[in-house]
Amino acid sequence: MTEQGAPRSHARAFEPTRALGRAVLVAGALVLAAVLIGQYELVVLAVPFAIGTAISLVRRPQRVPVVEVTAAEPFLVEGNDLGVSINIGNPNPSGFDLVVVRSVVPRWVRLRHSDRPYAVNVEAGTLAGVELEGRILRWGRHPLGPVTAHAVASDGLLVSRAVRTPELPLKAYPATEHFDAAEAMPRAAGHVGGHRSRRPGEGGELAGVRRFGPGDRLRRIDWRVSLRTREIHVVSTLSDRDAEVVVLLDALHEAGRSGGIDGRASVLDITVRAAAGIAEHYLHRGDRVALLQYGGTVRHLRAASGRRHYMTALEFLLDVEAGEQDDEPPPSSFGPHMVQANALVMVLTPLLDVRSAAMLANLARAGRFVVAVDTLADPVLRLRATGRWGDVAQRMWRLEREAIIGQLREHGVPVVAWGGAGSLDEVLQGVARVAVGRTVTAS
Repeated sequence: MTEQGAPRSHARAFEPTRALGRAVLVAGALVLAAVLIGQYELVVLAVPFAIGTAISLVRRPQRVPVVEVTAAEPFLVEGNDLGVSINIGNPNPSGFDLVVVRSVVPRWVRLRHSDRPYAVNVEAGTLAGVELEGRILRWGRHPLGPVTAHAVASDGLLVSRAVRTPELPLKAYPATEHFDAAEAMPRAAGHVGGHRSRRPGEGGELAGVRRFGPGDRLRRIDWRVSLRTREIHVVSTLSDRDAEVVVLLDALHEAGRSGGIDGRASVLDITVRAAAGIAEHYLHRGDRVALLQYGGTVRHLRAASGRRHYMTALEFLLDVEAGEQDDEPPPSSFGPHMVQANALVMVLTPLLDVRSAAMLANLARAGRFVVAVDTLADPVLRLRATGRWGDVAQRMWRLEREAIIGQLREHGVPVVAWGGAGSLDEVLQGVARVAVGRTVTAS
């Protein structure tokens, strides 16, 4: 990001400082006094001021410094160290006395020396640098800057106009909440993948032993059973299939105050970090993952797989924002039609709004396999009871929330609190058993 050093036609590159004004004032006052009172020896005192000022102005530069800001690492994770370089170039044949640079620092970026100005000496035709070190404390997009530079020249008699660089876009990906689910998926949609399907086929999971039939391969023969029964038997296996996982982020509201990677987590922090962990887990296993944001703005990332899709998913999560109080998604922009029938829908929601509960119930009534992951953490639940009726209001709010959770479970939507590794295994096994029951009933 470079600011051109050539001055504009309607603006001078350098302006006089107060030091130049004082030098001219002292020299002029001495000459004037010598003329008025006839003490011409005062001219001798004025000569050094006049000659020194003239010599300094002869060596004045004509162009402002060139400033460029670059980041050491293009990809960062919240909590990682940050390195930013500010390079200052001098395109003039004469050097600057010094260049003072200062940058606007975003909220979630902590620099070692805060936002203090930096002074650096830049000789003629050379390049000097200022290294900024610090940390990024929270996920998201954090524009650093603009960086402002002022060059001082001619022994402090001139100062350049402000040179500003564009903002440097910094991206901090969410720290992955480790997630591991060892259970089978409800239904497998594809023919290749790492999950055990409920359908027989070529795979590594043993389903049983049966009699040899047309189309069975000889390498599947179980010789022990065949010798014992005097009939040829083969080993039956379950096919390995991939699954489609839809991670739905409820961004209707934010609750709690984020403290960054080193402090307490708000609802959005838990939601985004959990979504990153779930997406990483299933994409690593070869499944397809889609992302949906439910809030004032409905956004959809289509299902895909692979490392490239994982980076795309992280980019999607960087722009997750909580909606305003009155923001409501248009009814036509969100619905079960956005989710495949065989997909597993993992809804990350704090359950703070009846609209979220209605959305979950609609997905369940449409036959989708829905799991509600509660992202309202304990620190957020510890609300301060203020006033005479504070305790009563808090108890009523808790009872209302428990009623919503109970209604969702009546609709067949399991609700489980997010707890990291293995926290969803039990509920996902229940969803898989329900899927088997539906398959048997349909057949």
